[in-house]
Amino acid sequence: MSEFPFTLHSYPCAIIHFDGDAFFTSVEQSIHPYLKGQPVVTGKERGIIACASYEAKALGISRGLSLYEAIRMCPKLKVLPSDYETYSLYSKRMFDIARRYTPMVEEYSIDEGFADLTGLRRVHHASYEEIALRIQAEIQAELDITVSVGLSLTKSLAKLGSKYRKPRGFTAIPGTDIEGFLKQIPLEKVWGFGPNTVALLTKHGLRTVHDFAIRPEGWADRLMGKIGRELWGELRGTSLYPVTTEAKSSYCSISKCKTFTAPSTDPEFIWAKLVRNVESAFIKARRYRLRARQVSVMLRRQDYRQEGLEIRLSRAVSVTRDAMPAVREMFDQLIEQGAAYRATMVVLGKLEPDKEQQFDLFEDPVQIEKRQALSAAVDAVNEQYGKHTLSFAPSLFLNQGRQTARDEQPQRKSALIPGETRRQRLRIPRLFLKV
Repeated sequence: MSEFPFTLHSYPCAIIHFDGDAFFTSVEQSIHPYLKGQPVVTGKERGIIACASYEAKALGISRGLSLYEAIRMCPKLKVLPSDYETYSLYSKRMFDIARRYTPMVEEYSIDEGFADLTGLRRVHHASYEEIALRIQAEIQAELDITVSVGLSLTKSLAKLGSKYRKPRGFTAIPGTDIEGFLKQIPLEKVWGFGPNTVALLTKHGLRTVHDFAIRPEGWADRLMGKIGRELWGELRGTSLYPVTTEAKSSYCSISKCKTFTAPSTDPEFIWAKLVRNVESAFIKARRYRLRARQVSVMLRRQDYRQEGLEIRLSRAVSVTRDAMPAVREMFDQLIEQGAAYRATMVVLGKLEPDKEQQFDLFEDPVQIEKRQALSAAVDAVNEQYGKHTLSFAPSLFLNQGRQTARDEQPQRKSALIPGETRRQRLRIPRLFLKV
């Protein structure tokens, strides 16, 4: 057991974690000011809540709840389709504000990130607490959304700090205060402790994060291995997870899933939805210069039962067309005439870097290279004119599905300004006012 403070230094490193407060609904309330103060949720297109505003949370409405149940709980609930395009624009601006103070900014997700402020007090003529508060204040002033901020010596501690007070919270945990802070935090709050880990630690008599941190390093290593040893160090104030500025480029798999707003029995429509998912998955694979050696397909029925198949390809591919025969074969085996389906999904697995490859003896390298060139040309057109401007022929059947209230488009996609199209819009947020 530890008999001494974890560290005698307040900030040998200074890392902040900033986390958007109910980010999606906060953005909606920013671009639709008349929604402020009202219970708002997003996820109309999915039938379940993707994000709930704090006004909605106060009524017991939370993420993952069905819209039917949420509206029953609050008949005046404002239900909106998710506008991921606008959310990404706000996200980019949020990270740009953080980069005014440090180039070391990590985009952890669309609504949260880390920033390393170490050594910047003299540059900004301010303490680390003051710098963090400036970032928080500028995000609110310029974007009209709020973030909660945690400041400490490591990423794990900073993330605990940002979650400690929400919304609009700020929690600084200098090295000299780590032990006192960790005594208040239950194990399940640690970034990296899942339900199984918490259950394991509880069986060993641990209740708080402090209980874990005061155990010897060897104990954490024997019980949890490398991840336990690293978290033990992070929670005691030793920075082991650096803030990384590079965008994520390595993936174990790539998946794309699309739920229909109304279940369908039309095989052509279901096939078109699956093909669109395959196209989107391979677009992402090519963006990160990856190719897949395995493709999996899943169909989900109206009653939520699902069936799937996977095929290992003869060679790793990055061109959508090269995988389509295998996808078609799996689809034909899975589809059942007359059955109603609500979703299709594709997963690209066994990914590897898209580099020079050795062709098999009976393959036609000339045709393969032509398909790769054609795929590159399609990507170039879609990059300039909008995703899926050029797509496979089954996309012609995408509009055959029955339309429901869940097909409502975000206002940004329906209220176009001159020059904008369904696929191309100005990369700036739009403000919608009721006059």
